[in-house]
Amino acid sequence: MFAQLSGNDTIRLGAIEEKGGIYPLIFLDEVETRTTYLSEEDRVRRNRLRRDIYITYPYAIAAAAILKDVNQNLERMDSRKDRKRYLKQIDHKLDVTFKDPLKNLSVDQGHVLIKLINRQTGQNCYSIIRELKNGFSAMIWQSVGLVFNNNLRREYDPTGNDSEMEAMVQVLEASSNYRYQLYMQQEIMKKIPPTVSK
Repeated sequence: MFAQLSGNDTIRLGAIEEKGGIYPLIFLDEVETRTTYLSEEDRVRRNRLRRDIYITYPYAIAAAAILKDVNQNLERMDSRKDRKRYLKQIDHKLDVTFKDPLKNLSVDQGHVLIKLINRQTGQNCYSIIRELKNGFSAMIWQSVGLVFNNNLRREYDPTGNDSEMEAMVQVLEASSNYRYQLYMQQEIMKKIPPTVSK
């Protein structure tokens, strides 16, 4: 056992002596905790929100990556015709990839997804649709959203109305589950078929 130890295997720690035993002393970062006792209704609501975030977060990450890629490709195109053809191909690819999974989301998960897309991209969903499709499509989707009590123009507010969601997302990003979400986002991106040229 001693033959395998070396200087590289040693981590120096502080120690504390208590009741005749010596224990390692490790300083951890300070964490603010709030002790709140939730009603059963609030606990169920928060658990449902946490579940919805875990389900929709990979799609929000994928949306941000796709939007960044599309914007970079559009900047390189001079011809309006090329841009239009490219956006039509992207629209088809996204439809093939995301239509079925997103169709199965609940209304609440749709609300969460729209907020998370705004968080990840810095743009509300209305402006994204207007930019990539047209103003008429954005207006139609805004009308559909309002039917389901969802405003596509609403901005994500991490310190106000969406502070509870922001806290849950930060916990997710700090956990090993976040790496899982990134892996899932990469798997989603792999499912997108290559662009078909005319």
